[in-house]
Amino acid sequence: MNPKEKIILIGAGGHCVSCIDVIEQENKFEIVGIVDDNKDVWGTSILGYKVLGGGDQLKEIADAQACFNFHITIGQIKTNQYRKKYFDAVKSIGGSLPVIYSPYSHVSTHSQLGEGTIVMHGVIVNAQVNVGGMCILNTNCLIEHDSKVGSGCHISTAAVINGTVQVGENCFIGSNSTLVNNISIADNTIVGAGSLVHRSIDKSNGTWVGNPAICVST
Repeated sequence: MNPKEKIILIGAGGHCVSCIDVIEQENKFEIVGIVDDNKDVWGTSILGYKVLGGGDQLKEIADAQACFNFHITIGQIKTNQYRKKYFDAVKSIGGSLPVIYSPYSHVSTHSQLGEGTIVMHGVIVNAQVNVGGMCILNTNCLIEHDSKVGSGCHISTAAVINGTVQVGENCFIGSNSTLVNNISIADNTIVGAGSLVHRSIDKSNGTWVGNPAICVST
């Protein structure tokens, strides 16, 4: 049996707990610790894994652990600025951000996923899908054939992206929402939980909610 690769997690909040379970089930990586900027959690443990220090110590912690694989376990709803900050920090020290796959998901061999993305339990990614880097494909979401999801997106729990949909960068698609086929979603869009998006969203930075979804803020 090949030894597990080491990995450091960045972010000690609720999303971290879910990511730990996926990483443990994948059984490919050994979690050697967690990094978080909240000094109050330094020295504590999350599901048995110690919080080693803050983001400004990233290289020192990586050197001490002889580990340059990272996964960003900070959640994302309104913005992905913190995830992007640490993605860039990892790249600046020459770190790697592997794709994390739950063994209880299905990802077509005819699809592509970018670095730092996590595929959580129950996810289905169908054929000819392209997902960018640093994305969260959360529990039980579905991304259908020929769709594209830009980098820095969070496709939340049980969301449905139907065929040939184009989702821009840095979007949040809320739980149990549905995007009908053949539409496009502008960068930085937020789609609220349970919403039905039945036409393209062309303007960036909007928040859309309801059935059918309407723009409630820009």
